[in-house]
Amino acid sequence: MKQFLISIFALALLPLAAQAQTPANALTSEQAQALLAKADPKRGAELFVACEGCHRKDATGRPSGAYPRLAGQHAPVLIKQMLDIRSGLRANPKMKEYVDDHLSTPADAADAAAYLSALPIPLDKIGLGPGSSIEAGKKLFDRDCAQCHGASGEGNPTKFYPMVAAQHYRYLLRELHFIRDGDRGNSDPEMVKVVKPYLEDDLVAVADYMASLPPPKK
Repeated sequence: MKQFLISIFALALLPLAAQAQTPANALTSEQAQALLAKADPKRGAELFVACEGCHRKDATGRPSGAYPRLAGQHAPVLIKQMLDIRSGLRANPKMKEYVDDHLSTPADAADAAAYLSALPIPLDKIGLGPGSSIEAGKKLFDRDCAQCHGASGEGNPTKFYPMVAAQHYRYLLRELHFIRDGDRGNSDPEMVKVVKPYLEDDLVAVADYMASLPPPKK
């Protein structure tokens, strides 16, 4: 962890032109500041009130896929995605308005992420897929996704790979489409290469499998 923080601090000192040439999981100086901030989950809970109308009070999102489950997601992942949206790197105009209004500083993002990451993940509120292509999805996931997102879909907070286990099926499918078709904005180029040749049945299968995975035990 110490080395991780040192790397973040070093990246924060890079000029923006240099940062633009770093890998997809590299950080802007603002994101680095947020990761180094002393987070206040209580204040994060207050900030999240403005987001409850979409993401629900318990931050479990919507099975429709319109809004992801944020509860239990890794704090570094949440920080990176929120600030990518605010900077315009990730295309999400509706959420950008909320981020601009309510998470105006790196400390705000750190506080909200600390609150959200500590919330439980109630499995009875996760929208599952059809269940008919889980076996095919597992084969694709093990071959193409596990190296980054973990063998059980647990993600990797030190590399900003999100937990995909126990995420809503329809949200996963939507984002896979965005990544494959170039509509997300901040997609990891390596993931784009992997997903680009996927047919619709492949996207459905891997989303079906990821949604069915239980979240990691804390």
